[in-house]
Amino acid sequence: MIKAEWFFWLVGAVFLVMAAQMLTDRSNPKRHGSAAFWGLIGAGFIYSSWVVEDKAPAEPLGAAVLVMACLAGFGLTGRGEPRTTTREQRAASAARLGGRLFVPALTIPLVAMVCAVGVKKLSVGGEPVLQKGSETILGLGIGAVAALVVGMVMLREKRLSVPVHAGRSMLEAMGWAMLLPQMLATLGSIFSVAGVGTEVGKLTTKVLPDGSLHLAVVVYCVGMALFTVIMGNAFAAFPVMTAAVGWPVLVQHYDGSPAAVLAVGMLAGFCGTLVTPMAANYNIVPAALLELKDQYGPIKAQLPTAVILLGCNIAIMSAFAF
Repeated sequence: MIKAEWFFWLVGAVFLVMAAQMLTDRSNPKRHGSAAFWGLIGAGFIYSSWVVEDKAPAEPLGAAVLVMACLAGFGLTGRGEPRTTTREQRAASAARLGGRLFVPALTIPLVAMVCAVGVKKLSVGGEPVLQKGSETILGLGIGAVAALVVGMVMLREKRLSVPVHAGRSMLEAMGWAMLLPQMLATLGSIFSVAGVGTEVGKLTTKVLPDGSLHLAVVVYCVGMALFTVIMGNAFAAFPVMTAAVGWPVLVQHYDGSPAAVLAVGMLAGFCGTLVTPMAANYNIVPAALLELKDQYGPIKAQLPTAVILLGCNIAIMSAFAF
């Protein structure tokens, strides 16, 4: 049986290899901080397996996160000069391959779907081929490995070090912001366990006047957008605002349709995703990868759309959820 932790070990090993490359890259003036940051992440992927199995304490992981926050917060990470082809060589290669360049990228979702739907049902000796409950994440991992093989065959590349160097260069370009969504999602879970949503709900019910259905809809949708702006992730904001307003006020008190209220509420949260640098994977990382002069350019371009969509979500919930 293929276990999910094998995939996490592989990811951790890749991070450790890239950290070793960063440490030896003298073109990076902050190579020690970069190597420490990504090396801690790689070690965390491997060490966490024993934490989950209660074979090791979780405190070292917490300490590693604090060290990583210090490394990123004090600007101790950087990037070196990537070992890559020239702009002219890349343009010529792109012209030669054309649409086939998308084949490796499309391989990942295709393999993931096959694993989640087809391989999920296969078993050998009475045991499933893929660990039960982890078929999707395993499909993603297997798909990534398959995409790497397909890409190397297409480009006739025989050295594994080449894609590793390219991946490391992209990792340095994205920087610590790549991990921001995961950390903010964890913060959302902490808020939920701490009862932040319940306390916000108590304050909301005291402020909202009786019979103010439409005002409650506005509070829920705008609150979802604002919490998403703060936390950078609509999934992190969802349990807080739903526990505060969505469920007790709109569903239980005003008899709203749970499916409609919660679905449109999540869409309202995504409006906040469009306008916050905290949603680094949507807004900051693409600007860094494309080397835009204005790192907040995507946010400025998306702001009008976000405002219009938020208004549409409020109108749709008011008209169809009750």
